[in-house]
Amino acid sequence: MSTPERRLNPTNLLEFCATVLSEGGASKDDAACVAAHLVDANLKGHDSHGAGLLPAYAQHMKRGQVNLEASEQVLADTSVILRIDADGGWGAPAGQRLVERASVKAREHGLAAATLGHVHHLGRLGAYAEQAAAAGLVSIHFVNVTDHAPLVAPYRGTDARFGTNPVCIGYPATPNRPAFLLDMATSQIALGKVRIAANRGVPVPGGSLIDKHGMATTDPSGMAGFELAGALTPLGKHKGYGLAFACELLAGVLGGGGTIQPGTPRRGGISNGLFSIFIDPAAFGDADWMQAETDAMARYALASPPMDWDSPVLYPGDPERAIAGKRGKEGIPMDDITIGQLNAVAEALGVAERL
Repeated sequence: MSTPERRLNPTNLLEFCATVLSEGGASKDDAACVAAHLVDANLKGHDSHGAGLLPAYAQHMKRGQVNLEASEQVLADTSVILRIDADGGWGAPAGQRLVERASVKAREHGLAAATLGHVHHLGRLGAYAEQAAAAGLVSIHFVNVTDHAPLVAPYRGTDARFGTNPVCIGYPATPNRPAFLLDMATSQIALGKVRIAANRGVPVPGGSLIDKHGMATTDPSGMAGFELAGALTPLGKHKGYGLAFACELLAGVLGGGGTIQPGTPRRGGISNGLFSIFIDPAAFGDADWMQAETDAMARYALASPPMDWDSPVLYPGDPERAIAGKRGKEGIPMDDITIGQLNAVAEALGVAERL
């Protein structure tokens, strides 16, 4: 049976998350940044990366699985390369700082490559592509996940060997078209979506999950917590598997934090590696022509007659913009089980506020 939902005021949810993180030990600046990142994910429709992660983050703080006193170390800083070790610190602040620094290099030299290793959960990867696009830059991002057991089976495999390893590509807006944003897990669906389905008491799409025996299932109950019995399946069979493997090599190896193979420590937290490329379009041709060609391609793709006239072809990034407008006015939907989990965390930390 489906679990009832409520609509939460985004500002109230933001203040609640920031207070919980601060009471858990995060600095006020980090708490504000991480809370804003979580609530922004909810606003954009990515509830799997939103405030529902707060119980896990609180546990990570309690267990020392996020370094609250992290001191980032710059491993390389050349004209076009930036390598940073985050020392286990919060993902959102470290990710935003990396984008800012690498963007300066890209604008000066046409492109830049940057890595971030040993960083706590980066959250919704699309936020960093949006940040780069707002600065007028193209960006490409690859992430791997360590510090916990794998979640995704390889193609033709029957147990988990990878994280959900997202890939993201952002392209800046033109005068006539908003920014392009492709942000996807390399699994058929994200773990957070399975967790939310378990909380809501609804099945997951067929073909997206296997149970602990390696058999296909639509029952998400084995993932009601933050570890799973069974495995997610890769997106597009061998295609998602190949992309997930590429994330391990680019983000895990080049990023310096290691891959999800069992020789890398697993403490039950979330640690990410990030490999990003930033490109200034101005270095690759005439800006007016490129913008006109981008608009022309968008018009051509979106003019395809839809299979369902109530569901037209969309420009990548439009769904997030549309749902953000709706949720900004109507509130963020959240099921009662998730709300109860968030309130329980607040109570455990002595926070008076409740959702």
